[in-house]
Amino acid sequence: GERKRKRKVDESGSGPKSGRMLTDKKLDYFVKQPGTSPIRHTGAKSPSPAQAPAYPMFPPSPQQSAMLGPGANSDYHSTLMQPPKIPTAMQSKQVQTELTCQRIQEFENQATSDLEIRNNKIDELNRTAEELRHQLAAQAKAMEQHKAHTNKCIDVVKKLLKEKSNIEKKEARQRCMQNRLRLGQFVTQRVGATFQENWTDGYAFQELSRRQEEISTEREEIDRQKKLLTKRRPSNSETGRKRAGSSSGSNSVGGGGGLGGGSGSGVAVLHNGTDTFLKPEPVPTMSAQEYYEADEILKLRQSALKKEDADLQLEMEKLERERNLHIRELKRIHNEDQSRFNNHPVLNDRYLLLMLLGKGGFSEVHKAFDLKEQRYVACKVHQLNKDWKEDKKANYIKHALREYNIHKALDHPRVVKLYDVFEIDANSFCTVLEYCDGHDLDFYLKQHKTIAEREARSIVMQVVSALKYLNEIKPPVIHYDLKPGNILLTEGNVCGEIKITDFGLSKVMDEENYNPDHGMDLTSQGAGTYWYLPPECFVVGKNPPKISSKVDVWSVGVIFYQCLYGKKPFGHNQSQATILEENTILKATDVQFANKPTVSNEAKSFIRSCLAYRKEDRIDVISLSRHEYLQPPIPKHGRAANNQQQQQQQQQLHQQQQQQQFTAGMFAGMNASSSS
Repeated sequence: GERKRKRKVDESGSGPKSGRMLTDKKLDYFVKQPGTSPIRHTGAKSPSPAQAPAYPMFPPSPQQSAMLGPGANSDYHSTLMQPPKIPTAMQSKQVQTELTCQRIQEFENQATSDLEIRNNKIDELNRTAEELRHQLAAQAKAMEQHKAHTNKCIDVVKKLLKEKSNIEKKEARQRCMQNRLRLGQFVTQRVGATFQENWTDGYAFQELSRRQEEISTEREEIDRQKKLLTKRRPSNSETGRKRAGSSSGSNSVGGGGGLGGGSGSGVAVLHNGTDTFLKPEPVPTMSAQEYYEADEILKLRQSALKKEDADLQLEMEKLERERNLHIRELKRIHNEDQSRFNNHPVLNDRYLLLMLLGKGGFSEVHKAFDLKEQRYVACKVHQLNKDWKEDKKANYIKHALREYNIHKALDHPRVVKLYDVFEIDANSFCTVLEYCDGHDLDFYLKQHKTIAEREARSIVMQVVSALKYLNEIKPPVIHYDLKPGNILLTEGNVCGEIKITDFGLSKVMDEENYNPDHGMDLTSQGAGTYWYLPPECFVVGKNPPKISSKVDVWSVGVIFYQCLYGKKPFGHNQSQATILEENTILKATDVQFANKPTVSNEAKSFIRSCLAYRKEDRIDVISLSRHEYLQPPIPKHGRAANNQQQQQQQQQLHQQQQQQQFTAGMFAGMNASSSS
């Protein structure tokens, strides 16, 4: 026992360094023993009896040694010699605590500061969100106010437009009532068992007719007087001059006798062969001067009557134009009164209908106001017949939607724009078009018969511009129903802009149906307006005829001819049925031009190129748009410059040819010399 104690003392006292290291390790161990919580910073508690350490802190006292037994002391010393045995779980805890202990505080501080920053940020975001909510509420309120204000404005606009429309309707009806007396009206007359409406001219026409009758009577009187005067014409001009040169007294007597039928030398002549009554007759002989005076008076009266008759004719033409407008207005008012949309309804919560513009077979066109876009539009209401079968209705709607799909894609200043389409009810729907204030070209031609060449050329230029656009879009479109009725004059006269409309019969030249070499099948043969369709549309055979955009080129030629000459080139006074029966268009091989009115040769050439019988010989749309007749005139200096340029080009070409000939001659000479 003493040897062991001595060795222990030696070991313990072997150096201060090793002893300090050991005590440090022991202290560390006891300090870092887990207490109640692994994150305590107040130091380890003294172990309670229940949690006694695995080995004693100090050597046991003699009493403890006695109690423990003789081997206890040696066990104690043996435990001091060996490192303490720590369970595996303890080891892991010890390592974990050693890694995080110093940084836990930092982490906690960091977490606390992060939490504070986050809370501050949340508060700030909440405040911002609250502010935005307030702003949103304010904006929503402002929007509601604006909406209410806009609705008020729209209501006022609606009210004002309705009032204006009602005033216009009243004025139109008042004008009609006045014009009924002045221009005429339809009078219902009984014909057998039925009633028929016949037109009766008004007092303006009756006055003009009376005045024309008076003029014709006066003309007849002048002709009679002229005949009488020729009987009194002096036979010999010299004797007449001698008589004129005789004394004034005798001349005056002779003149008096001539005028008043006086007595004297003329009694025998004046006697008519009866005893009871003498009829004064004019003296057959008159002096040349007297005859000249009387003849001059008659001629002047005749020319005055001619001028007055021409004025009356112009007045009559003007009245006829007014009468045409009046008849059109009477029909419009009658149709408007019959229409179910005559009480200013708002269609599709957007379009306020104002007045009827016209009526067709299955549709009505109303002038309307777009409350959303704040503009005037034309609403075309398609009314299906209630008695139609469902498949017929479906076919009509399909056709109308097809037209809409073609038309809505078009955007050109010479094409009427299509804005919208919507359903009204089971039997009607509406297409919304650009509004044009004016008549169509057909009505203008009915009113004025012809158009001067310059104005007609302007119309054709604009139509060709629209056709060029229809040909350049992908896929291209054939209008197929180009006619004066589908050309709108936006200002009501021929000096302004035009727009083409009605794409109901249009053909889309897509890749499926159209072949650039042959064209496309005409699927709707029989449709269209026959006076304006080319011969290929009337060819009847096993397969449908092939058509291309040259159909529209033919139509342009017919329209231009009609504008210039006041009549259609083919089948002018024929009905559509007669044109089909007599094959009028199929025989239209050559176009004939009248002598009057005078038309330039360039215009005639343009019309001929449009009305070429074979479509292969007919000019196409793109070439038509480049036709010299439609090009702007070249100014004189420009023309001179062009001529100069052409001359220079010709000279250069000539020089090149000479040079080539010269070099060829040289080479030929060289070859000849070398061969010799």
